[in-house]
Amino acid sequence: MGRSHHFHLDQGSHSITVNVGRGRSGEIELLVNGKVISYEGSHESGTTVLAGVLPEDPPRPFLVRVRQPHFAPLRLRCTLELDGVEQQMPERLLV
Repeated sequence: MGRSHHFHLDQGSHSITVNVGRGRSGEIELLVNGKVISYEGSHESGTTVLAGVLPEDPPRPFLVRVRQPHFAPLRLRCTLELDGVEQQMPERLLV
């Protein structure tokens, strides 16, 4: 069944978090500053893209890509694209 995954990056004074539910098709939540701003009820193998906006003046749009590998041994990956730069979001282990 798998476990849930949690990814997080701080961008200036904002926090961006991605929670991916258990299993290969679990739900995905995108949070900015602790508030859910985008939600995908399920996903398949491949890449799921979620869009968000950082609440600044002017607002800064961004994309999050969650890559679910087609083969089980490969790890789930999550990246943030902000201002044209894509960076890996580190996974947080919650206890």
